Amino acid sequence: MEILLIAAIMLLAVALPLVFIYLRAKRGRTGKTPLVANLCCFFGCLAFGCVFLFTQSAGAAEAAASAGAESSGLAAGLGYIAAALSVGLSGIGGGIAVASSASAALGAISENDGVFGKSLIFVGLAEGVALYGLLIAFMIISSL
Repeated sequence: MEILLIAAIMLLAVALPLVFIYLRAKRGRTGKTPLVANLCCFFGCLAFGCVFLFTQSAGAAEAAASAGAESSGLAAGLGYIAAALSVGLSGIGGGIAVASSASAALGAISENDGVFGKSLIFVGLAEGVALYGLLIAFMIISSL
């Protein structure tokens, strides 16, 4: 019963700022502050859930250690979340970097054709950010 109460409180903490965003948008005002509050509530609830709701009890940890389990389910789950975040966030960062550097490179090439090689290097470096995130994700998953 208390798990349902905690889940309802967490759902309310995430959904309530969305209502404020809708009401502010209906009045013609920006919803930036409630959006930031929504993100804080979401990641706060995620951290709360990882720490308090999904951890094993001490007795279960001792039983798993005596059974020879190498890693707990929580550690594996957080490892997969870390791999997903590294790929996703590096992809977003790489996309932003490629968008700005490619547009600047096209502008520079339209003025001077001789800077094509130099501008291509900068676009490639920006794209490398996403590849580094993918490599980190492979390293994380291989260690699980």
